[in-house]
Amino acid sequence: MKEYGNKERVEDFNYFLAHYDEFFKQYGEAFIAIKEKKVLGVYDSIGTAVGETTKQYPRGTFIVQECNGTESAYTDCFHNCQFVGI
Repeated sequence: MKEYGNKERVEDFNYFLAHYDEFFKQYGEAFIAIKEKKVLGVYDSIGTAVGETTKQYPRGTFIVQECNGTESAYTDCFHNCQFVGI
């Protein structure tokens, strides 16, 4: 299995940034799961995004980004996120 490390996360984040306006036009306000520059799913909440995506992909092997039409979706910084009960 190919490792999904920091390099891959950065590439997926850059893919998200490059397509941000398209994603917002297509999906509106949403949380988008991305892996290897592919949209895995689009969800209403981060908890649902992680919960549903981990049914097919292990945690830590994809990113989830908020798309809300403003740059706050990709400029706010969270250093640690834990999901309990998912």
